Order: sequence, then structure tokens, then C-alpha cells
Amino acid sequence: MQQQDIQQDPFVIGLKERLPSDLQDSFSNEQLEALKIAFGARRWGQHSVDLRGTFRLWSWRYYFVFLAGRNKRERSRVQEELSSIAKAFAMAVFLVFCVGCGLVILYLIKSALGINLFPDFSLGLWTEFKRLFDS
Repeated sequence: MQQQDIQQDPFVIGLKERLPSDLQDSFSNEQLEALKIAFGARRWGQHSVDLRGTFRLWSWRYYFVFLAGRNKRERSRVQEELSSIAKAFAMAVFLVFCVGCGLVILYLIKSALGINLFPDFSLGLWTEFKRLFDS
């Protein structure tokens, strides 16, 4: 950034507005550059949800900030491992659910065709299924 452009920088303008009037023009361009780097270099990204406000409770004044959005930061090794474990667990639960549904459907088809794998033994699913739809 050129030296004369630093005076037009939004950070510098905001900084000067917050300073007492006798100090506003006392900084050199190099000092303003250093202050900008020290305080203003970190830019916060846009968030999907950005709620900020203040409220007064008795004689105290409180502020709140609620930010939410997609995490664009790199994950640590521990976070990567936990993410992998969570994904594996979710896939295992989904697979068990799908296999269970498939087995129930196959059992109902077997029962509808009148096939008995074990004589005088039934889980009772076919009876309940028929009762549900014969009402």
C-alpha cells in the first residue's frame, strides 16, 4: 500500500475516529501501517449467521455475539481421527439398518410364499403383517 493511501484506509479512518482529536494526526504513515498490521490485519470472514447485540441489566451492560457458518479452517490430526471414527460409526449404523430392513423384507416374502425353514417355528412377523393389512 502506498504511503498516501494509508490515510484513506478504512481501518485507519476508524482508528482516528476513536482517538482524541489532539492525537488523530500525530501518527506517521509507518506507525499507521504498523498499527494496521498489529490490529487490523486479521479479517474475519462472512458468516451465515452473525448476530451481535447489547443489552442492559440493572447498571451493567452486556454484549453477545453468535456466529455460525462453514468451518474453513484446517482440522487438526485429532479432529481428523474423530471425524473418521464418526463417519465409520454412522456408516455402520446405516449398514445395520439396511441389512435389518432387507432381512425383514426377505422374511416376509418367504412367509408369503409359504416356505418354512424350521418346522413349527415362526417369528410372528408374517402374522402381524397380515393382521395389519387385513383389518
